[in-house]
Amino acid sequence: MTLRGVPEDDPATHRRKRYVDVTARTLALLGVLFVLAYTVYVLWPDRPQWVTTVIIVILVLTWVIFIIDVVIRISLTPRGRRWHYAWHHPLEVLSALLPVFRALRVVGLLQDLPVLKRHTPTAVRAQFIILALAYAFAWVFFLALATLQAEREAAGANIVTFGDSIWWAIVTITTVGYGDLYPVTPPGRFYAVLLMAGGIAIVGTASATIISYLNEKVAGLRHQGDALAPPTLSTAEEEPDPAAAAALPPAESAAGVPEAGHEHPAGTGG
Repeated sequence: MTLRGVPEDDPATHRRKRYVDVTARTLALLGVLFVLAYTVYVLWPDRPQWVTTVIIVILVLTWVIFIIDVVIRISLTPRGRRWHYAWHHPLEVLSALLPVFRALRVVGLLQDLPVLKRHTPTAVRAQFIILALAYAFAWVFFLALATLQAEREAAGANIVTFGDSIWWAIVTITTVGYGDLYPVTPPGRFYAVLLMAGGIAIVGTASATIISYLNEKVAGLRHQGDALAPPTLSTAEEEPDPAAAAALPPAESAAGVPEAGHEHPAGTGG
């Protein structure tokens, strides 16, 4: 059911789902081609002219295909639900507008792997962690490339190599912010804002995942009736020293009764 109470199993929605199933892998491969072409474009500034021509054709062609794809998906959505579909699929819409989101759509290819299609709690958690790491890597890598392209020819720029841009992107997305490198152009600062927003989302998601995992472990121990051990720096249980144990005298009970096998001498009181 949608927000308007209309079922999602009507013929028009089936057509859109069939279209998505047919084109998903092709679009993911086009996304990979786009990222590779853009990487060569940024990291190989002294390329031959024919390489530049090929790269420009690939970038423009993939951009046009992604725009057509979004238009088709929205048009295959029943009337009255098209804005709802666009609102709940922001990555698809933004990929037609900004190249960085086009790179993120490549990560969707991982969801088609058989190893990530199992539905056990452990598999779902592993799938979530793998996809989150993949999205974070694609976000940092592509925005570092875009920032380098915008900054390296600008007057007074300090992000002039790919190493500088990667360092700046990692420092920014982790919210550390040393301030040794920073963008000076409007496009570079716009990419910095995107990195900051992504850093907040990534750190928040990682924290929530860790807390959820710990809560699940604690709940499992309580359900089994196990006692929670105090925190320790030791990685293994301490075993008693045999030599120290042999040197200890046999213990007697509090009432003075000797242990089994040890009798009092004859004629003495018990």
